[in-house]
Amino acid sequence: MTHRSIGIMIGISTALLIVAALYLARSIIAPVAFAFFIVALVWPLQRTLQSVLPKLLALFITLAVTIVVLLVLASMTAWGFGRAAQWLMANAARFQALYMNGAEWLEGHGLYAAGTLMETFDVSWLIRFFQSIVTRLNGMVGFAVVTFIYVMLGLLEIDILQRKLMSAEGGATGQRLSKAASEIASKFRRYMVVRSIMSLLTGLAMWGFAAAAGLDLAFAWGVIAFALNYIPFVGPLVAMLLPTLFAVAQFESWQMAVAVFAGINVIQFFSGSYIEPRIAGKALTMSPFIVLFSVFFWAFMWGLPGAFIGVPLVIAALTICDQYDASRPVARLLSGRPPADA
Repeated sequence: MTHRSIGIMIGISTALLIVAALYLARSIIAPVAFAFFIVALVWPLQRTLQSVLPKLLALFITLAVTIVVLLVLASMTAWGFGRAAQWLMANAARFQALYMNGAEWLEGHGLYAAGTLMETFDVSWLIRFFQSIVTRLNGMVGFAVVTFIYVMLGLLEIDILQRKLMSAEGGATGQRLSKAASEIASKFRRYMVVRSIMSLLTGLAMWGFAAAAGLDLAFAWGVIAFALNYIPFVGPLVAMLLPTLFAVAQFESWQMAVAVFAGINVIQFFSGSYIEPRIAGKALTMSPFIVLFSVFFWAFMWGLPGAFIGVPLVIAALTICDQYDASRPVARLLSGRPPADA
């Protein structure tokens, strides 16, 4: 066995051990990752405030603003899914009758296996789905508390750490890490600005379309689309399928359901494939495969928080890889930029 083969095997084994450690220690590492992410987002506010106010007072204001913003977003999301769950429970009989008619239609066309599957449908599955989402949002209080403890400590020490990295004690490695950290923080802020703008536009467009189409819960669908748009690919897909499913029960017409699905799909495609790339620019360009993989991978590792932070974690990893000559080809290969730009 050659030295290169041994090195490859050691690299693969190390990667697997790191993945296993991230999964097994997710209750510890996930809050730390979120804390770094939040610190990167709010540090400009903290730095501006502490230039004119005492450091602890600036920290209190920064944390208060952050908590209020996150509580508003979480409350809106829980309200949207809660409204959908209430509508679903109030119209459970309609859903059940609709699926029983579907089973009869399938059996009438010789699709007995599909008809049997449809007969086993229970609308309580959908009810439990919405209830589990609301429960997960309410159950993340402990996670949020631990995360904000790390955020508080990080905001207190970030300027000290930065001075250490840039000093002679840090050396060239410290300066390189400081530069990488600054680039990562800048990309994090730009990523969240882009996602927030696109989420707001998508939510407003969904609200307007649902109201024009006569869908019940039009504002709730707008809120859900706004919240889910923060999770690339998976969130917009769910935001398309749920209103379509409810449209089938409300209008009892597959033609109307197809029209609703097509309209929502146009909104998602226009915002995700046309507007967002132009707002994001080349700095946040990533391969669509890497974006989708990061969402599913980190959702598997850390659940719902992982699905949200998966893309920022990949952005950070690619930025670090771009700082070193040996790993720079990997960063450029996994980016979505054309070869001439890369």
